[in-house]
Amino acid sequence: MLDPIVFVLIKIIELFRYLLLAYVIVSWLIAFNVVNTRNQVVAAIADFLFRITEPVLGPIRRWLPNLGGLDISPIVLFFLLLLIELYLQKLL
Repeated sequence: MLDPIVFVLIKIIELFRYLLLAYVIVSWLIAFNVVNTRNQVVAAIADFLFRITEPVLGPIRRWLPNLGGLDISPIVLFFLLLLIELYLQKLL
């Protein structure tokens, strides 16, 4: 009975991990001026990824100490999602 629910949760976590990775890559591309946010497509993609990931990354950023310009909250979230996914796979 629980198998389909756990399977869907695992797939949602996988999708969120990919979105998190895309957010990190886009933020690097913007930070190093590889892409220009004045381009509407780039701005829309960056805004979408920010809105999807920020509700989860915000509390992690407040919990972590300030490391200057280095933001390790996506790394922490990526590993937390990976641990949750591994736990759910054990339930199957």
